[in-house]
Amino acid sequence: MSMFCSGVLVLTSPLSALSLRIVPILTSASKVVKDTLYVHLQPGLCLSGPAQPKSTYIPATKEVYNLVTKLYSSTSICSHLDVRVLLTNIRNKSAHQQPVCSVQNLSHPPEVVLTDFHTSDGGQYNPVKQRLERYATSCYSCKPNLISVLLYPDYDIPDKNEVSEESSANEALESYSDVVVGGTFDGLHSAHKILLSASCLLTESRLVIGVSDKDLLESKILKELIQPFQQRVDKLSQFLVDIKPSLQYEIVPLLDPYGPSITDVALKCIVVSEETRKGGNSVNKKRLENHLPELALHEIQLVKDSQRTEIEEEKISSSSIRIRRLGTLLQPPKKNIHIPSHPYVIGLTGGSGSGKTSIARRLEKMGAAMIDTDKLGHEAYSPNGPAYQQVIEEFGSDIVNEDGTINRKVLGSKVFADKDQLKHLTDIVWPAIVTLAKQQIAEAAAQGKTVCVLDAAVLLEANWEDMVHEVWTAIIPEQEAVIRIMDRDGVGEGTARMRLLNQLTNSERVARSNVVLCTLWDPEITQKQVQKAWDLLQERISQSKL
Repeated sequence: MSMFCSGVLVLTSPLSALSLRIVPILTSASKVVKDTLYVHLQPGLCLSGPAQPKSTYIPATKEVYNLVTKLYSSTSICSHLDVRVLLTNIRNKSAHQQPVCSVQNLSHPPEVVLTDFHTSDGGQYNPVKQRLERYATSCYSCKPNLISVLLYPDYDIPDKNEVSEESSANEALESYSDVVVGGTFDGLHSAHKILLSASCLLTESRLVIGVSDKDLLESKILKELIQPFQQRVDKLSQFLVDIKPSLQYEIVPLLDPYGPSITDVALKCIVVSEETRKGGNSVNKKRLENHLPELALHEIQLVKDSQRTEIEEEKISSSSIRIRRLGTLLQPPKKNIHIPSHPYVIGLTGGSGSGKTSIARRLEKMGAAMIDTDKLGHEAYSPNGPAYQQVIEEFGSDIVNEDGTINRKVLGSKVFADKDQLKHLTDIVWPAIVTLAKQQIAEAAAQGKTVCVLDAAVLLEANWEDMVHEVWTAIIPEQEAVIRIMDRDGVGEGTARMRLLNQLTNSERVARSNVVLCTLWDPEITQKQVQKAWDLLQERISQSKL
């Protein structure tokens, strides 16, 4: 069956049955839709009767709340899909019950409508499909020539005793006029969607969302890979308007742990998770100090991550997702018409203590030709080297040792405290290194090497990106880098920090990189990262030959 970019899944089974059927339903839907799957709940909808069915409101009960949570918790089976459970026709107890009449615009108009509704003969019965298409277009703006599919998932028929019928299932959720919730919302994963959906179900009018930024990001794992603030806000806004367009949303930057939660008089409820409940209690303490009433605390359960590795959190989290992005292509490489397509050249860079050299050695063992620009720099300075005579002419004969070699220590004392002098030096040496590097790349090509790695600490400072097909960067948290520099070079903390201050930051490097690696963990973890990066690189090279 053809794969569609976007679709809407209309679920008609009773809510109690859906909880047990959701995994096979999502599995079937993921074979038809590849990008965005909207889920519309309409239990009891009949598509085989004589009348055209219409959407009706569903009360926001604990059963609905639990089903929405179960839906998002089950999306690990179709991780390529952006699943969005639409809450448009779900009303909390304080909302005015008005007929559903307007057609809702979605950010990704569905190309296909799917359903769990089945006919007695198990076929794609045309009148049923027509009613399904008319139903979908009466609710949402869909793409022209909408296609309909009856899924018929393979259900494991549960024992009657397995169907849980909690006495509180039909109990209505509490609702509040104004609700607040906060988070980093990096990557907008299923746990975020549960948190936001719960907030929407509890909200009658206004939902305030605080999005962590600046100082609140400093302690995050792989903070350099966190999406920019505006990108997170845009994705958050699109998701919220898709799932519940009737609410008023206020998305604000969160620059401290409290934000508007301790000053907004109208707020009535704060939504927290198990791990942030203490933060909710702190909010109420601050509100009392500000002579404001306490907020109701609504706590959601954390969702366990079935795909976690040994260095990731047990719960679904943004930090785990950032760890999984290491070694993958973060942004596609720009086509470089100035260099040959073969061999494929990787520019490997990183700051002091980043573990760049260890990564280079691993790549060499995997089959890459290694070009060490630090060694080429020494070669450029050596007698008869391409930069030797010009450096002496520029900086004086007093930098020459008795054996004719350049005394790098004396040269360093002349340039490292003077930015103009340093630039004069790099203007001489860097072009010489480029010449030598290109010679080695040509030699690697002649030897039949498919990949070259240009190991260059100053790759980005020297603007050598035009020599490579991709930029790979090794990063490490600043404090860890300081410790490594002190241990490796026997220098004090101040010297180590000053060395890092004189280099590009991790964030500056990441912004100009295609692949990022991190050596923070055990060597075995680094090896897995590098192997993943290497395997994905081989796939890209193979694809480029097609």
